[in-house]
Amino acid sequence: MKIVFIDYEDGIHSYALGSPSAAGGAERDQWLLSRALASAGWSVMVGVRRQLKSGERQFIDGVQYIGIGDGQFLLAWHKFLSSERPNWLFGECAHHLWGPVVEIAKLVGIRTIFHAACDLDIQPRHATLYRPRWWPLYAWGLLRTDRIFVQHAGQLSGLRRWRSKACILPKVCILPGVVEDTLSVKSPSERGRYVAWVGTLVQFKRPDILIKIARKITSVRFMVCGGPSKSSSGYGERMVNELRATRNIEYMGQVPPAKAQQVISSAALLLCTSDVEGFPNTFVQAWSNGTPVVSLNIDPGHMIARKRLGAVTGTFDRAVAEIKALIDSPRRRQEIAIRARKHIIENHSAAVVVRLFEDALRATS
Repeated sequence: MKIVFIDYEDGIHSYALGSPSAAGGAERDQWLLSRALASAGWSVMVGVRRQLKSGERQFIDGVQYIGIGDGQFLLAWHKFLSSERPNWLFGECAHHLWGPVVEIAKLVGIRTIFHAACDLDIQPRHATLYRPRWWPLYAWGLLRTDRIFVQHAGQLSGLRRWRSKACILPKVCILPGVVEDTLSVKSPSERGRYVAWVGTLVQFKRPDILIKIARKITSVRFMVCGGPSKSSSGYGERMVNELRATRNIEYMGQVPPAKAQQVISSAALLLCTSDVEGFPNTFVQAWSNGTPVVSLNIDPGHMIARKRLGAVTGTFDRAVAEIKALIDSPRRRQEIAIRARKHIIENHSAAVVVRLFEDALRATS
């Protein structure tokens, strides 16, 4: 089978290149899924707009990256799809151009897959779009898409009109260490006594709450990775100044993905302060390395609570209390670490995700 991934801003290609500037959870998702499918025997292509010349081809980890040209987006994709004729076209994240792209694919005879990233992606009127007023185009794309994947049960239950063609697809995780070894996690003595926070400095991720927590628990170090968004309108820059002014925060700025992974894997805890997410990549990165997660609001599919993979606090004061308690309880953290690693092996390994992906598409045929 042949599949093409839409790379709106060349983010998938940036991850494949190992670029220090690679960022974006949806782009990382697609990079890992494309590699997993290629390893399973799929013919996988990614359309690249700016980082490759038109017609230029580059193979990385079994995936073929192809320059489609930096001209008019829809014309470029019509030409590309007409030339390559894949069986499936894959897009992730709410985007106003998804509707027109789906129609182009149907015109060429190609079936389409949409993968929800953020929880708002299943609410077209409120989805985070480049052009919010154009949401009807995105909604039309969801209506016309052949198969929809979501990241957790909460997203699935939120779908109404399109639930019959939707199912859950877990994130792919490239497991560190020996895949079958649930004990292949660092012991508390091998970890730093710090809390990791990784993400873009945008308002909905609430770095302001992180700063308040750090100033409340001065005995604990916090390591923060992430830079301001281009569209942050000064908010990100203000957060940078406050992070740098907080004595027990080590602000590292925007770091390469491999460095962010290292910070997460060696942390005592990962902290999530976001108001809205989908299924954060940082959770999968943390659990695959046995790092517990403390989250104020986000618990996709109630996974943290059900499987005891950390703590969901709901309030600032409870977050402070849980961080203190976990930092002071190495034994509890190690118990969570083993459960977390086991959960990732059973639910997020490449073989598991590819099997679910292929089963869902067979059911569509």
